[in-house]
Amino acid sequence: RGSQAHLEPARQVVMSALAGVAVPSARLARKSAPVRTRASRAVVRAATTTSAQGIVVVTDPSQEEIAKCTKWGTWGCEASTFPWTYGSAETCYLLAGEVTVTPDGGEPVSFKAGDIVTFPAGMSCVWDVKKAVKKHFNFH
Repeated sequence: RGSQAHLEPARQVVMSALAGVAVPSARLARKSAPVRTRASRAVVRAATTTSAQGIVVVTDPSQEEIAKCTKWGTWGCEASTFPWTYGSAETCYLLAGEVTVTPDGGEPVSFKAGDIVTFPAGMSCVWDVKKAVKKHFNFH
């Protein structure tokens, strides 16, 4: 875990969104703080991140994590390309589709159906929807 300590704040944001509980900023500042819940351990196992952009992709979410996401609203669109700016953080669970998001001045991040993705507040990017998307979403 030592080499992945910088990922801890992003993992906590994902778990907070899934739990519907705000994460205190002091907790985020302590990068070495342990994650102790069973659901959190699942995210630690599965999460990958692009640290420069703060996008977290959970590629193998547990059934418990998915169940929480299915309570959120849904949104979808056909294959397209469009700019987007996040006024607040968003966590989404892709039911269908394939997407590549490129943050302004950053590297592209790709994700697909079955992934849980969290985007940071304030990020501007371009969405390139390769296959029509349907997702559950939650702004937090």
